[in-house]
Formats: sequence, C-alpha cells, structure tokens
Amino acid sequence: MSSQTRIANSHLAVDVSSLGAEMQALNSADGRAWLWHGDAAFWGGRSPILFPMVGKAPENRISVEGKSYEMGQHGFARRSEFTLAGSDAVSCRYELAASDATRAVYPFEFLLAVTHALDGLKLTVSAQVENRDSRPMPFGLGYHPAFLWPLPGAQGRAHTVTLDNGAEPALTRLENGLVKPEKLASPFKKGSLTLDHGMFEADAMIFPEGAGTGLLYAAEGGPELKFSFENLPNLALWQKPGAPFICIEPWQGTAAELGGSDDLAKRPYSVTLQPGEKASFAFTVELPA
Repeated sequence: MSSQTRIANSHLAVDVSSLGAEMQALNSADGRAWLWHGDAAFWGGRSPILFPMVGKAPENRISVEGKSYEMGQHGFARRSEFTLAGSDAVSCRYELAASDATRAVYPFEFLLAVTHALDGLKLTVSAQVENRDSRPMPFGLGYHPAFLWPLPGAQGRAHTVTLDNGAEPALTRLENGLVKPEKLASPFKKGSLTLDHGMFEADAMIFPEGAGTGLLYAAEGGPELKFSFENLPNLALWQKPGAPFICIEPWQGTAAELGGSDDLAKRPYSVTLQPGEKASFAFTVELPA
C-alpha cells in the first residue's frame, strides 16, 4: 500500500508518494497549485522518475550482456514501491533497492535514492544511483514533471520556454517511441520558444544536445518558473495533445534509436557505473514569490 510524505516551509508544500517516489503536488503557501494533478483522462502521471532507462526500447525489450529482458517505457522505478529512508520538515528521501522483481528485468544490484528538498521558494529533486554489483552497470535516468499550462492565473496568455544559454538546439522526433536519427531545425529562436499545442501532435520534442543547464517557463506578464539542471544534458518537452499541462523533462539518456541497438549500454547518452560507483542527477525549480 502506497503512502505519502508531506514536506513544507513558509513558501511551499510538496507531497511525495512512496509509489515511484513521485511528487504528487507542488503548492504555494497562498494555495496556488503548480503541478499537474494527474487526471487519467489525459495522463495519470504527475512527476515520474525514469529508471533504469528513459523512453522506449525496441519491441519493449532491452539486452544486457547479450541476454534479452522485457522493459516497458521509462523503466520500472515509476511503478515500484520505494521505502521512506528519512524525512524532516523540508526534505524526504525514498530508496529503491534491487529485488527479485527488478532482477527479473534488470540483472543488477543497485540502490536508487530520490530526495525532495525545499529551500525557500526552491524545490530540488535529486536522484543518486549506486552500483552495488560486481560488474559495470548501464542505465539512463530522467525526470518527467508536468506543470500546469496555463500557469495559475495566466489563462489566455502566451507561454514561453527560454533557455538560459540562448541556444537554438537541434530538434529530434520519435517514431513508435524511438528516436529518429534526423536532426531537424530548432524551434527555438535566440533561446526562446513560444509554446503551441500543435507542436506536440507528433509526440515529444527532444533536444539531445545544447539545451544547457537551465531555463525559464513563463506566461506573458507572469508568473514564471525557473529551472536548473545538474548532470542532465538531454531535454524533452511533451504534452498530451490538448491537455492543460507541459512536461519539462531533463534527462541523462534518451529512448533507443530507431533501427538501433536494444543493448542498454549502447542507448544514446547511457551511463555506465563501475562497481561501487555512484552518480547524482538533479533538477531545481524556483517558484514566484
């Protein structure tokens, strides 16, 4: 049975579920809600953690050291029950360790720890992956948080995503959930993209390189959300067509390539940890005062 942990300070309150260590709510002290509420009529997710892979595998199967395993989209962490390892007023840490269920699809000993922590108007979500096995362990990790579109109080206003680095990163698209090799012209102009629902009729917009380490998601005239990313070089933007949310997804790793290998270690931007090694990945979002 899943449970929830609430963390809060004088500015923000966050609810986190033991199922997937997934954030369920992100609210301002004034009652404004910023996170998508998970209406299953559009999409039941809210802020899933993607591990040990991001996106899809060919025929929903991966291979590890030549052996084939079934693996659904975005991996198993989001559907796994985590254990609350510690919490205080403004932070909580959930952990997922290898089990018989995970070994059946991902043959490694590992620990995935997800921490949500508040600092003033900022929420940081960090994930640490530890290889507890005796051999190299490949994986991908990503975040999939859905924020309201329109933002609170901003109905009818244009919404933009503006990259801190002012870049115009190349766009890639998906076919049957797999990354197409073609690089398309960037929809960003001098780092800025005005969102339009039609952009997502062809599924997610993926920017494998060059999106930088931070961005601003804003409505014309306010409000705005400031994001920063640590160790997450890939960016995706996604909306279920017509739904009132936008997913701002920083990743380390993408879906497998169309026509490419099903080997987990050979997926784009896959990480391989040596025995005993750890790696951390985090995003921070700052809410308006």
